[in-house]
Amino acid sequence: MSKNYFEIIRAGINTTFQDQGRQNLYHIGIPFSGVMDNRNYLLANKLVGNKTESPVLEFAYQGPLLKYSGKKINIAITGDVNFSIKRNDQTINGNCYQTFILENGDELDIISTNKSVYGYLAVSGEFDLEYQWSSCSTNTKAKIGANDGKKLEINQKINLLKINENLNSKKLDYVNTRIENIRVIKGTNFNYFSEEGIKIFFEKEFTISKLSDRMGMRLEGPKIENIIDTNIKSEGLIKGVIQVPADGNPIIMLSDHGTIGGYPKIGVVISADYDKLVQLTPGTKIKFKEVELSSAESLFKLYELETQNLISQI
Repeated sequence: MSKNYFEIIRAGINTTFQDQGRQNLYHIGIPFSGVMDNRNYLLANKLVGNKTESPVLEFAYQGPLLKYSGKKINIAITGDVNFSIKRNDQTINGNCYQTFILENGDELDIISTNKSVYGYLAVSGEFDLEYQWSSCSTNTKAKIGANDGKKLEINQKINLLKINENLNSKKLDYVNTRIENIRVIKGTNFNYFSEEGIKIFFEKEFTISKLSDRMGMRLEGPKIENIIDTNIKSEGLIKGVIQVPADGNPIIMLSDHGTIGGYPKIGVVISADYDKLVQLTPGTKIKFKEVELSSAESLFKLYELETQNLISQI
């Protein structure tokens, strides 16, 4: 057994290993998976001096309680997260986007996300993980990826193969911002919907349902009328595509989405808005705004540039 490891005292909600996912496997029914919020993932790894594509722990709502054994390591948590470190009789309150040293016997308590969904834990070391198709990302529905395709469980141990012994303190002045107007481009079945249905889609509010997870985000609100057919021959899906089933309530496909589907597609969330979309909690009200493909491309380039500028500040 590794001399450096975490013991899981509390697993938290939907705690999994994630990296940037699997590419070019849609033809065999395997989606990209990977982290939900890519910017926060990249920042976590940069803070602890890892390669930006290194695996991290992703958690939703409540994170894990971890007891660490081994040499000193740096950790960083990104997102909007409440956490603390328990060292003997002392409690150290944590701050996101800042490194903290864990010593042998310390307990890291990731208490909860704050008005958001996903948070990320990166450590200055290499997790002992198995890879499938060049990725360790866990897809619990397909049961593929690290940890036998399962969420982390109580009493498990997470071994570290290597320790990055650079314990320099790092901090980034960054605050996550919320988004309510989700920008979309037209979907391939846009003309399936009535003028009134399209007007509703772009002018009315929708509420994020509790029936949302890494596969998809279900919305509730005024019904979007389909005037041609509520079912189509199954076609390929991508992350961010918005399907409208027969009940008229949109579903946004997320990172672990199925690779084909038979509901008409009214739109696609632009890549620049995806990270912020997935952080919206159930009960949040959102509106859609149409943009052209050229604008979506420019907005994505700008979002990428902003992310790289943040990374360069660390």
